[in-house]
Amino acid sequence: MLSLAQQAVAARSHVDRRLAEAEVAVDDAFARRLDRHFARLFEHFTDVYGERGDCLEQLAGLVVAIARAAAERPDDLRALDAAREADPDWFQGNRMLGGVCYVDRYAEDLEGVRARIPYFRELGLTYLHLMPLFRSPEGDSDGGYAVSSYREVDPALGDMAQLRSLATDLRAAGISLVVDFIFNHTSDEHDWAVGAVAGDPAYADFYRIYPDRTMPDLFEATTREVFPDDHRGSFVQLPDGRWIWSTFYHFQWDLNYANPAVFTAMAGEMLFLANMGVDVLRMDAVAFIWKELGTACENLPQAHVLIKAFNAVCRIAAPGVLFKSEAIVHPDQVAEYISPEECQLSYNPLQMALTWEALATRDAALLSQALERRHAIPAGTAWVNYVRSHDDIGWTFADEDAAELGIDGFDHRRFLNAFYVDRFPGSFARGVPFQENPRTGDARVSGTTASLAGVEAGDRYGVQRVLLAHSIALSTGGVPLLYLGDEVGQLNDYGYLAVPEHAGDSRWVHRPPYPAARYAERYDQDTDAGAIHQGIRRLTRVRRQTSQFAGGALVGFHAHDPHVLGYQRPGVDGAVLVLANLSDEERVVPAEAFAAMPATAHDLVTDVEVDLWADLVLGPLQFLWLQL
Repeated sequence: MLSLAQQAVAARSHVDRRLAEAEVAVDDAFARRLDRHFARLFEHFTDVYGERGDCLEQLAGLVVAIARAAAERPDDLRALDAAREADPDWFQGNRMLGGVCYVDRYAEDLEGVRARIPYFRELGLTYLHLMPLFRSPEGDSDGGYAVSSYREVDPALGDMAQLRSLATDLRAAGISLVVDFIFNHTSDEHDWAVGAVAGDPAYADFYRIYPDRTMPDLFEATTREVFPDDHRGSFVQLPDGRWIWSTFYHFQWDLNYANPAVFTAMAGEMLFLANMGVDVLRMDAVAFIWKELGTACENLPQAHVLIKAFNAVCRIAAPGVLFKSEAIVHPDQVAEYISPEECQLSYNPLQMALTWEALATRDAALLSQALERRHAIPAGTAWVNYVRSHDDIGWTFADEDAAELGIDGFDHRRFLNAFYVDRFPGSFARGVPFQENPRTGDARVSGTTASLAGVEAGDRYGVQRVLLAHSIALSTGGVPLLYLGDEVGQLNDYGYLAVPEHAGDSRWVHRPPYPAARYAERYDQDTDAGAIHQGIRRLTRVRRQTSQFAGGALVGFHAHDPHVLGYQRPGVDGAVLVLANLSDEERVVPAEAFAAMPATAHDLVTDVEVDLWADLVLGPLQFLWLQL
């Protein structure tokens, strides 16, 4: 029995023959990377497909596709690859600041995005995530997440040449381009989907299609409904009576990764985007990509293996590209996708959700627990910390974590949903429910940051809540991410109800068009927009100047008050202590909490000295970044 290493050596010989036969131009850099990463690619590919008789031939075909993509990689991106290989922690610095927007909503088209580069530089962005911008069906597109072609930009936004040019201009401005890699599913209009339904043998096994309900019923015995408002179960019926796997909306059909041709095809699409100048790929719906009878078909081991295989593909052909995981699942499972060999970046949905939980309860317990217990991730990786995203807010904390604090998870989620959609007495929030399921009581919440924080309701502390929430995202490490428009306090857009293709999806309430009037007020601190904008600009400037905010190291701090959140960011020049009063009343952090600290500290936010040998009074929703 050959060892895995011996099998990899034998396979490499076959692959090299196929490369020679294909007459692909292979340069020295590609050869070195193939030597370095082939064994890992072989391990992951054979882990999934090793029982197939054609596994080795499928692997050889994959490597030929990788080599062709590498040969087509532009010179400027090859230089970037070399620079990032020499500095693998390039994304870990305290100058990193992300922004995210929909191209059409924020800037009309790609040329409009280009025109906003001066503002992005003013804001200090180093990372710009453009939400799905590829060709998708008219109307039923799930905001672009139903992709009809990964190689065509939505014509209303521009074309691929413009995207490539924009990526170059952004990079010249010090801004990395991020796009979504929607690799769990395609739209029902994708050429692969059309071919599969029509019986084209090239695409026959690209999707899971069954002639009757026998297999769907067996799978659905253990899977859950993700979008119950759209359809029941995990399958939808085709016009001819057959059933096709559709986890999300009925027009989004899941790919069948049990077929290695699907993996190779998607690897080709991924490298095409990399060669367009994309720096970070947001790996959409990572938890769902592998299906297995008798399981929930979520977070299965093969999903991780496949992502690691995609990672190895990138390390060989486009090593300057990073993956960002999008997994809105149990916190333990979120962490499982994070490693240099899988996804180097990951959204931090737990911190986001618990920031809102803490603002509603005025209690720091769950958020403090999460920061102390679940913040640390492997070296060479980073969280993407955000106050809110394009998506809804789901309460993703672990029930067992809540139980330790005497909190019933089910009841607490019901409270939070009621609070944030203004169904709880005294709520300051003006959110909208998303995907309420009357059978299970499950729901999530939609809304802009300002509307959820109380600005829309006219709450006296609304602006301060917006700033406090962003102060947490900006000070806990990793890459902080702003939903563009939230930095001027954009409010809910209820006009989505008048748009037929949006009316059934409340998430459009927090995807408003570019709020021009609020941007016009951004320098006027007497307005909500100005107060929020100037406050966030102050925090981002301080972050850039504070070395302790680089990386992700975080140490807990007990503030001796349940309403005050505390943590430290260590550094070679001493730590920065962050304190945040989550309540609407003054709170006191007693002097004994600072017993091991110096007599005074400098608040980086207000630029004043703070006495730590006396009780420290924090005003309502006040936060401090104390340089010790």
